[in-house]
Amino acid sequence: MYFYVKVSLCLPIQTVYPSKFMQAKSDLLAAKRQDTATKTKDNKPRTGQRRSTTRMSAADRRAQILGKAFEFFSEYGLTAQTRALADACGVSQRLLYSAFPNKAALINAVYESDIAGPFKAIWFVQLRDRSVPLEKRLRQFYGEYYDTILTRGWLRLFLYASLAEVEMAPTYIADIIRDLLDIIVEEAAFETGTTLPDSPELRREMGWALHGNISHLAIRRHIYNDKTTLPAHRVIAMHVVAFLAGVPSMVNTFE
Repeated sequence: MYFYVKVSLCLPIQTVYPSKFMQAKSDLLAAKRQDTATKTKDNKPRTGQRRSTTRMSAADRRAQILGKAFEFFSEYGLTAQTRALADACGVSQRLLYSAFPNKAALINAVYESDIAGPFKAIWFVQLRDRSVPLEKRLRQFYGEYYDTILTRGWLRLFLYASLAEVEMAPTYIADIIRDLLDIIVEEAAFETGTTLPDSPELRREMGWALHGNISHLAIRRHIYNDKTTLPAHRVIAMHVVAFLAGVPSMVNTFE
């Protein structure tokens, strides 16, 4: 993920102090849960009632919790307590831990299912298909990537994980994005007849010029609540054209 952060005195507290904001949101969630847990429908204290849960197979229960965990963590951050997650799933914390031995295992499962999972391997194949003009390939790929991957929930979870220093972002970049950038830059060099620098790091920085712009477009729309009405796919087309036109110039800066 590639994005810009500008800090100024006029920014809201959650922008200037993101870790404190995440903790505050988690604390509010815990307080809400505690308040709910101490009352019945008629506002009287609980009398030790047991939670009623629907019987499911172990696999179905795991899938249910995993599906809710993505929604929960993307909304409240990874510092939120698993007790609150169990409440959101309608299960006891003990039952939650029967499906996932600890919070780290649950977060890893969320990464595999909801962060890396939506990325389609076929996209790599399509990006290498030189029977199709590269501009068309890139526009198609990033249109699908924007709609499938760069959703509000995906971005929130990705950014929360980065601020909490959980290894989601470095793992995603190492496992997927580096290969993606290599392919894009190699195909761009072939299309434009450009000789690339030997350094893999420099090549990938060229790729970030495109990938970063489109990722930041999604962040502006889904996180910053940018109200621009210009269709995202039109903006993506603009960035693709600008990237391809700029490849020879970028290479010249390395000479």
